[in-house]
Amino acid sequence: MATTTQSNFATIDLSGYDVEQSRLMDERCIIVDEQDRAIGALDKKTCHLMENINKGLLHRAFSAFIFRPSDGKLLLQQRASEKITFPDMWTNTCCSHPLDDFEEEKIEKEQLGVRIAASRKLEHELGIPRNQTPVDQFQYLTRIHYLAPSDGMWGEHEVDYILFLTADVTVTPNANEIRDHKYVDKAELQAMFEEQGNSFTPWFKLIARDFLFGWWDELLARKQGGVVYAKSLAGVADGSKVIKMT
Repeated sequence: MATTTQSNFATIDLSGYDVEQSRLMDERCIIVDEQDRAIGALDKKTCHLMENINKGLLHRAFSAFIFRPSDGKLLLQQRASEKITFPDMWTNTCCSHPLDDFEEEKIEKEQLGVRIAASRKLEHELGIPRNQTPVDQFQYLTRIHYLAPSDGMWGEHEVDYILFLTADVTVTPNANEIRDHKYVDKAELQAMFEEQGNSFTPWFKLIARDFLFGWWDELLARKQGGVVYAKSLAGVADGSKVIKMT
C-alpha cells in the first residue's frame, strides 16, 4: 500500500464538539483512489474536512440496509444531534467505514473487510448483536463514488459499498449515535421524503434516487418461503465497477 501522510492536509481543533464523537474522529479510514485502490490511511477528522476533500482526499465506506424478512420493511436511523457530520438527518440502517485500525477490515476479497466493519458498526450504533448480522449474509450490490458537503467545514467524499441484509434484529440504540429509528415500507419512505421538515443524508438520497426502490422491488418479488432474502439479489447489480454519482 502506498503511503498517504497528513502533512499536506488541513486539521482542526475538536474541543468544541461532543467528547465521544471527537474521540471517534481519531479512527483511521482507508484512503483510496477513484478505482477504490487502497493507497494509505488517515484519521476521520482529516478525511471529513471539506478543505481536504476539495484537494481530492477520498476514503472507503459502506452503507448497510437491513430489511425485516417477514414484511420487507427497511430499518432507518436518525443520526444523533451529537454527530459532527450530518447531525439529526435520517438515513439507511448504518453508514460508516472499514478501518485501517483493524487488519480484518482491510481484506478486499469478496468485500470481507466492509462486511466485518458493517457488523461491528451495527452493534456500536444500534446495539444489534453481531450474531444477528453474520458477515456471510450481507449481499453486496455495488460501489458508489460521491462527494457531499455537510456544512461549510465538514463533508463526505467516499467510495461507498452498498450492503443489503435481511434479518430479525434486536435494536438497542446508542443514544450518542442515534436519535431515533423506525421500520418503513416503500410508500412510507417516499412519504417521508416528501414531508416538510425531514432531512436526509446525501448518500441516502442518491442511493434512493437511482437504485434503492428498484432493488427493493426485486427483493420483494424474490421472496422465498414467504420471506424476503437479501442473498436472492446476487447478480442484480454490477458490483465490479465504481459508479460515480452526483
